Amino acid sequence: MKALLIILLILPLITACAIGPSKRELDAEVDRLCAIDGGIRVYETVVLPPDKFNERGEINFFRPTQSENALGIEYVFKREIYYYKQGNPDFFRLHTQVYRRLDGKLLGESVFYKRGGGDLSGPWHGTSHMCPELSVKSDVMRQIFVINNEE
Repeated sequence: MKALLIILLILPLITACAIGPSKRELDAEVDRLCAIDGGIRVYETVVLPPDKFNERGEINFFRPTQSENALGIEYVFKREIYYYKQGNPDFFRLHTQVYRRLDGKLLGESVFYKRGGGDLSGPWHGTSHMCPELSVKSDVMRQIFVINNEE
């Protein structure tokens, strides 16, 4: 009876370790891919009047539910998610691009890689690893759209 109980307790752990890449392997792959093309690239900044920003310094005309029209009629917003692995764990690449609609010029883009989950099941929150880390400086739109403080 004790042997059966031990097997039932250890079996999920053995199965989790035997199936697919480990969290450590996926985290290393996140870092490797991020070193190749991760981060933010701004090709042109757009200076806007202060009334286009909220009190936190974010543009106030971004409507994420509007797909490519999320930045209104003047700009095109594109966001693509490519899943290398779905489930537990997830491993994906998030590529965001902002274009000026008038001439089709790419103003800036960002690429992030993230692993989420891969932990043993339980009541706790799963772990994740992202590169580059999210911060105010990692928001491509904050770097493209800047406040004109001379008004």
